[in-house]
Amino acid sequence: MDLSLLRTFVTVHRAGSFTRAAALLGLSQPAVTSQIRTLERQLGRPLFLRRARGVTPTTIGDELAHRAAPHLDALVEIAETGLDEESGIRTLHLAGPPEFTSLRALPALTPLTSQGLALRTSLIGNAEEALEGLAAGHHDLAIATTRPRGGLLTATPLCDEEHLLVASPRWAARLGPGVLLRKGAVVLDQLPVVEVNESLPFVARYWAAVFESRCAAAATVIAPDLRAVLESAASGAGLAVLPRYLCEEALEQGRVVALLDPPVPPLRTYFLVVRTGTLALPHIARAHDWLLRAAADW
Repeated sequence: MDLSLLRTFVTVHRAGSFTRAAALLGLSQPAVTSQIRTLERQLGRPLFLRRARGVTPTTIGDELAHRAAPHLDALVEIAETGLDEESGIRTLHLAGPPEFTSLRALPALTPLTSQGLALRTSLIGNAEEALEGLAAGHHDLAIATTRPRGGLLTATPLCDEEHLLVASPRWAARLGPGVLLRKGAVVLDQLPVVEVNESLPFVARYWAAVFESRCAAAATVIAPDLRAVLESAASGAGLAVLPRYLCEEALEQGRVVALLDPPVPPLRTYFLVVRTGTLALPHIARAHDWLLRAAADW
């Protein structure tokens, strides 16, 4: 049996679409369709059911993928290991949120650069955009706050991020002690807010988790980078909801103050995502494992 046909089959099985598989393989969609039909004729069984949006594997298709995929991944590992030895340097293309990637992921991966790993980074705030780029082959590894569905991408929980409601000392003094505990979101909805976009994603999530209500506040400052949100809040522009790791130093310096200490703080989970099967590649596996070990201290 032609291994290229099996490779195409496994890619389609993971992608759930002839079109997406074609993009990953660098082939045309008709070429992928032709290869799958050839394999189906050789086996005498249908491997996929064609749907309006993509394809669904038959039981025969699932069985073949289960048996073939590990061996194909192993062959890729052998080939890539040989390339590693010849070139000496492999490049890892990493995608993730600007702040987390800059302050957490890149410093954690820096030691690998002395071991022959080159890093190329795409700072992408939108998780869906990062995952689409990963699926299309533009990135090797993505850090996302959304767990992808389907078999094309494989996600591993990386760490949880605690969110804090903060403001400058001036705003904290205006509120006074105990006011938030007594009146909650009613008071906050009348105050200015600093956020990353007009939908107030961080504030809305915090309000729902802590106050069990919708946020009625309006944004005074919109800045598409949490580091800019922090500096605006510290300057007195308004309240902000920020990850603890990002504002910890500002809290210690007294530039911002945590306004609440809820019993169960809102959390957001980060996932480490790869295309299924690519952890067989040594440079991706090494970066993946390195980040997971580093995240134990985050």
